[in-house]
Amino acid sequence: FFFSSLSRRPAMLPSSAPLHEALGLGGFNFDNTRRNQVLGAQGVAAPRVKKTGTTIVGVVYKDGVVLGADTRATEGETVCDKNCEKIHYIADNIWCCGAGTSADTEATTQLVSSQIELHRLATGKAPRTITALTMLKRKLFQYQGNISAALVLGGFDCNGPSLYTVYPHGSTDSLPYVTMGSGSLAAMAVFEAEYKDAMSVEEAKALVQAAIMSGINNDLGS
Repeated sequence: FFFSSLSRRPAMLPSSAPLHEALGLGGFNFDNTRRNQVLGAQGVAAPRVKKTGTTIVGVVYKDGVVLGADTRATEGETVCDKNCEKIHYIADNIWCCGAGTSADTEATTQLVSSQIELHRLATGKAPRTITALTMLKRKLFQYQGNISAALVLGGFDCNGPSLYTVYPHGSTDSLPYVTMGSGSLAAMAVFEAEYKDAMSVEEAKALVQAAIMSGINNDLGS
C-alpha cells in the first residue's frame, strides 16, 4: 500500500499492476526476463547487444587535455560498425569518451549534456568538469551497474585541465593519463612507458595516437 497525498491514508494498489507503474516511477523494466529465459531454453537465439569493443584514452598536457578513441563497434565477435563515434559532446569545454554498450554511452552522455546546458543557463557561468562528473557518477550509481557505460571525461575550466574515469557502477578516478575499454591494457603500456609531465600539445597528440594504435593492434574488438 501507499499513502495518498490527499487523504494521508493508505490506499491499496491493484494487485495486477506492477509496482513501478502503480507508483508512476520510471526506470528499467525486467518483465520480459522470464520470457527470454524460456525462449533461450527452446533454442531461440537472443539478439546481440551492440558494444563498442573499445580503446579510449585521455592525457593531460601543460595547457589542456587530449582525448582519443578508436571507431569500431562489435556485436559479439563481429565488427559491425567501423565508424562508430565514441567521443561525445557534453559542453563546449567538456567532452567524454564512452566504452561499453553503444546505446548506454550515447544516451547517458546526451542526458548529462542537456542537464549541463540547463545548469549553464541557470547560473550564467561556464560549466565545470567536476559538475559533469558528479552528474555522470550519480546517474550510473543510481542504476547499480545496469547501465553499461565506462567513460573517460576530460575538460578545461576555471581550475585548468582535468581528466577523470567513470566506471559503470559510479566509481571515479582522477589521473594525468587514463585508459578504458577492452584495449585499455595495451594503451596503458604505451602511456606508462612514454608519458612525461608538461608535454606540449603535439607531444600529447602523438602519445594518444600511439596508445590508440596499440589498442587496435592488440585487441580484436578495437
